[in-house]
Formats: sequence, structure tokens, C-alpha cells
Amino acid sequence: MRKLLFLALLLLGTSVSEAQDIQLPQPDLSCRTTLMQALQKRSSTRAFSDRDISNAQLSTLLWAACGINRPAEGKITAPSAINAQDIMVIVVRKDGAYRYDPKANTLKQLSTKDLRPAVAGRQTFAAKAPLALLMASDHKKFSKLPPAAASRMGAIDCGYVSQNICLACAALGLGTVPRASMESDTLKKELGLGDDVDLLMNNIVGWPEGK
Repeated sequence: MRKLLFLALLLLGTSVSEAQDIQLPQPDLSCRTTLMQALQKRSSTRAFSDRDISNAQLSTLLWAACGINRPAEGKITAPSAINAQDIMVIVVRKDGAYRYDPKANTLKQLSTKDLRPAVAGRQTFAAKAPLALLMASDHKKFSKLPPAAASRMGAIDCGYVSQNICLACAALGLGTVPRASMESDTLKKELGLGDDVDLLMNNIVGWPEGK
């Protein structure tokens, strides 16, 4: 009886563990908005509706941020110093926080907590948006560079990814605002980010109020 109970608990634990990761749908690359139109529409949004963003829409947005666009070479949509691909994009929403894995197109769960208030900090409007995309640079990817150079390259790479998010949101009809403010120490602790990871920016994302 005890063996059966142990096996049942083991199987339950395994299924729970597997359920933590989310396989995203394939990104939809059929958007007809041109680059020039996206640049014309790009703006910062600070008032969001409570309408959710689907996993299908999220998949397209994450692919634009730093997804694989050249599978044969494993290269991504955003420029990256020495192809280090150091930028980690972390999805923060009501059901928890997840690290985006571009190669597998999956979300790897880092927390079950709603960390949007910690991302928002004193700017409470940011906690009302359904989604926040955090960008962190993993300095271990720059092991051959001096620390100062690694920090500088990480900040530059972060800017590329944030701009991709801004343009993708403009093309998809979403609103976003790039921010540097957040409760970094709290977030690093809750997300289990090591000392080599520099939490740099976040993009708050949602449907503009009234949409």
C-alpha cells in the first residue's frame, strides 16, 4: 500500500513539474504591417485594458524580441555582441513568471507568483497591464570579455531586444512602454537569478485602454 502511495505521489509530482513549462504555438509571421508603418505607430502606452494576451500572440511577440530567425545557424532576430545571445527574456504575468527559450519556443516557469507589482514599483499603472517582459543579460556568456565590457555589451544587446518588442507591439496593435525602473533585488531573488545576471529593463505590454 505504501509503495502504491509513493508511486502515485511520484507520478503526481512529475506531472506537476512538467505542467510548469508551456509549449508556445508557432509564431504567426503573416503580419502585413510594414516596418515603416510600425515605426510611424510606435509610441509609449501607459494606460492598458484588462484584456488578456493569448499564448499565440505572446509567441509572435517573443519571436520578434529574440526568437530564432535562422534555424540552420541558431541565430536570432536581435543583434548580439559576438553572437553571445546573452539576453534572457522573462515573461511576468498573473499566473507566474517564465523564461523564454527561443530554441524550444517554450516558457520555463521560474515562479508561480504574480510579480507584476514588483515590476511596476512606484509606477502602479504598470501592474495593471497583463504582461511584462523583463530583459536580463547573462554575463557568463561574455566570459572572454572584461567585466566592464560585458556590462556594456549586455546593455547594448538589451536595447536591441527592447526595440524589437516596441516595433512588434506597434505592428500587432499592442501597447508597450520600455522601462528601467523595477524592484530589481526582489525580482532577482524571486526569479532565482544569480550574481552573473544583470536585470536591465522591462517592457510593459497590453492592449491600449479602450481596445
